[in-house]
Amino acid sequence: MQRAVCPGSFDPIHKGHIEVIARATALFDEVIVAVSTNYAKTYRFTLNERLDMARTTFSALSGIVVEPMGEGLLSEFCHARGVAAIVKGLRSSSDFDYELPMATMNRQLSGVETVFLPGDSRYLHLSSTLIKEVHSLGGDVSDFVPRAVLRRLQGDVGPDTRPTPVVPPRL
Repeated sequence: MQRAVCPGSFDPIHKGHIEVIARATALFDEVIVAVSTNYAKTYRFTLNERLDMARTTFSALSGIVVEPMGEGLLSEFCHARGVAAIVKGLRSSSDFDYELPMATMNRQLSGVETVFLPGDSRYLHLSSTLIKEVHSLGGDVSDFVPRAVLRRLQGDVGPDTRPTPVVPPRL
């Protein structure tokens, strides 16, 4: 089984993330969405909330597992799970400049490769930070986030078991 991991803090997860992860399922048998905690960041949502939003979002897609990454190196997480590749979405050349040294280090530490997928042009402007800022200033972010995230942003955190429709990848 070819397994990949899509790591990120996903605070919150948005349609740019979803599109890349959905495309990764066409390349790998299983994709682990590894929700991480970077202690240098201030989070809007707790780890459990971010896990819940990701699980709800991907519940209708097969081949996707959502897990907390835990503490430690991504390369160790990958090695422990038999992961063949790390999948990272790229919005621009600055994303590549940021990701390349980490990809090289991960390969040298554990042999895991990194696969870069260019983001869909519909979502290249999205970042979790921008989503949070626009929402906090009263902007409508409903076109950019899955239903589970929108409900959390709006303060409606009751159970929602309906999966978010995922736009199929363009091939």
